[in-house]
Amino acid sequence: MTSEYYTFGPYKISSKEVFYTTPLSFAFVNLRPVLPVKRFVDLTAEETNDLWLAAKKIGGQLEIFHKASSLTFTIQDGPDAGQTVPHVHVHILPRKAKDFKNNDEIYDAIDEKGKELKQKLNLDQERKDRSLDEMTQEADDYRKLFSIPDSLFL
Repeated sequence: MTSEYYTFGPYKISSKEVFYTTPLSFAFVNLRPVLPVKRFVDLTAEETNDLWLAAKKIGGQLEIFHKASSLTFTIQDGPDAGQTVPHVHVHILPRKAKDFKNNDEIYDAIDEKGKELKQKLNLDQERKDRSLDEMTQEADDYRKLFSIPDSLFL
């Protein structure tokens, strides 16, 4: 790792939370589970390719690690789409059968504007900030997934 911290919008992310990097992107564990560019449209073609190739690689490994059967990839592009950090990022969510009563409820659960559903599901009560130690342990586990040569993922 080249730095003690990474920049994610206005936030500093400890390198201990980062588990995968490319020259243009990085992946880290989330403080609350569920490229310094604000909007997706502002990414270059190279950054767009890098972001989605990284998301594909990470998603495949997380699906196996969590014994999931599917993945949800989301981008909230701009504040009116629910983006709470002014920075392009992809959420990768391993999914299992019946993890939500109605499959598409996940989008309301992700969306900050889905407050009514959040209250119904008590997501804010259950979503507690995790400690740096907890996030570091998760990132350490995920880093092991990527110690395999890249050629096996392509």
